[in-house]
Amino acid sequence: MRRVARENALCTFMAACGCATMGWLGLYGFAWNDYEVEARPAFDALVQGHIAKFLSLAPVYGGSLIERAPFALLPDLWGGGDLAVYRMAAVPCLLAAAALGVYVVADMRSRGHTTLARAIALALFVANPITLLALELGHPEDLLGASLCVAAVLLACGAANGRERPLLAGVALGLAIANKEWALLAAGPVLLALPGNQRLRCVAAAAASTAVILAPLTLASSGNFVASSRGVAAPSTTIFQPWQLWWFLGHHGALVHGAFGVAKPGYRIPPAWAGELSHPLILLLALVIPGLLWLRSRRLARREALLALALVMLLRCLLDTWDTAYYPLPFLFALLVWELQGSALRPPLLTLSATVLVWASFQWLPLHGSPDVQAAFFLAWSLPLTVWLGLRLAAATAHSSPGEHPTRPQEMTVSSLGRLVSTS
Repeated sequence: MRRVARENALCTFMAACGCATMGWLGLYGFAWNDYEVEARPAFDALVQGHIAKFLSLAPVYGGSLIERAPFALLPDLWGGGDLAVYRMAAVPCLLAAAALGVYVVADMRSRGHTTLARAIALALFVANPITLLALELGHPEDLLGASLCVAAVLLACGAANGRERPLLAGVALGLAIANKEWALLAAGPVLLALPGNQRLRCVAAAAASTAVILAPLTLASSGNFVASSRGVAAPSTTIFQPWQLWWFLGHHGALVHGAFGVAKPGYRIPPAWAGELSHPLILLLALVIPGLLWLRSRRLARREALLALALVMLLRCLLDTWDTAYYPLPFLFALLVWELQGSALRPPLLTLSATVLVWASFQWLPLHGSPDVQAAFFLAWSLPLTVWLGLRLAAATAHSSPGEHPTRPQEMTVSSLGRLVSTS
């Protein structure tokens, strides 16, 4: 235990510094961001001791507020105000990304990755510019959801020692779904990473953990929470952002206004069907893609499961008319861990490049180009990357016949060494 702590001490310290830096840069205030209008009223009621009011005021992602409620109550110990509550509610999200980063870096060290590769990987987990955008916009819960989804796949695959942990994988997946509904997209890759006889246990654990978090919201809101969740799954009206596949099917007309009445020159008016098609299509693909993978290979190896998760999450960004800066976080985390499962001699340049492209699309280009230019740039890199990931996944699963288990290390005795070694 002491050896493990000593080996990971520096990495843990750097992860903590990264979290503190992100918090200092991104949690300077909540004025004019989504937290102020969506989460703050509920947290104010919680701090004042009005539990029923807290549950009734919770937004559609109220499960995330319940998961982070203990941290939101901590500022009362030292008399902290609204800003302290805002910052403390983001702490578990930052810590989740840091814990995942420390674990992945420790695994990289055991497999002989270079110091440069480990440093880049840790930076992408704890000091990602997309994380900073999520904090500034008031949505740290997407960072928590991204970390839980990747952790669920790793637990399902038996990342540490080859032993699958279906119950822990189910709990992580259930907490991610309760945190925000888009985590349902991760269910397919998680289940395909498990042996067939353990999938039911994972589903039961996921359902139980989700129910524990969401049951108070369902009971306290008298059906409003369920109705709002259905509205998100198939909205009758739509937010129409430039960073998605359907943008050029919209048309220019009257001046579009966004949140708080802010004018958006150059924005297009969406076609009438966009809001009704976008989210159901994403859910459909989240079923079809795992179904096709199951037909090709009854079970996915670790790399293929992570690649499937990255592909599904990128498709969500591409097809969702609501797509915004923090949506790519689960895609980037899954892509990063997938890339790190490859050659130990190569740093994660693909994920680093994808992060730069996401930042340029959502942060830099809006200051320098029209919405049409933003949409064209986003499609120019996201569409080819989606196709490439799909082809890589198809090629990886083509070598496995239905019912075949993925290759796993097995122990064998080498007489010349006189000890157990792992070999494929």
